[in-house]
Amino acid sequence: MQLPVYAYGQPVLKKIAKDISKEELKELGNLIEDMYETMYKTNGVGLAAPQIGKSIRLFVVDTIQIEKDMEIKSGIKKAFINAHILEKSGELSSYEEGCLSFPEINGNVERETIVKIQYVDEDFNEHIETYDGFNARVILHEYDHLDGKLFVEKFKPLKLRMLKKKLENIRTGNITPSYPMRFYRGR
Repeated sequence: MQLPVYAYGQPVLKKIAKDISKEELKELGNLIEDMYETMYKTNGVGLAAPQIGKSIRLFVVDTIQIEKDMEIKSGIKKAFINAHILEKSGELSSYEEGCLSFPEINGNVERETIVKIQYVDEDFNEHIETYDGFNARVILHEYDHLDGKLFVEKFKPLKLRMLKKKLENIRTGNITPSYPMRFYRGR
């Protein structure tokens, strides 16, 4: 089932997500499957649980779908549960990113090119793996959501000033997105 994506301004996007137990994950039913479906229907390559209103340490990634376009040597399709970055390394690389919580906003973001991450899979088997290139970028972007960090916070100040009106329109729900979204209606 496609889930609504939580838009910029939703408080859950700024919270630090909590680890979850195997039992809690089971209680969430088809959440991972629904996250993949939501990601595909919104043309994303990653989606973090806070983006669907859940403050838990879970994100999904599928870069296999764009391997050819991005010239990725080997894409990945994985759910990362209780993810924690152990190390970021490599030189900083700038690349234009977008985010499903920020429709029609893109900007250059500098990120390390290598990430070492610890997580558990859907069967709660622990993994420690290292990724590089575009896979690392997507993982780092989604991981930031688990720590309440938004990609626009990495933009240069001038870029942020230029986007001020667009960001305000997203925050207030004054947009017509191409996919279901939830906007914050509080003060």
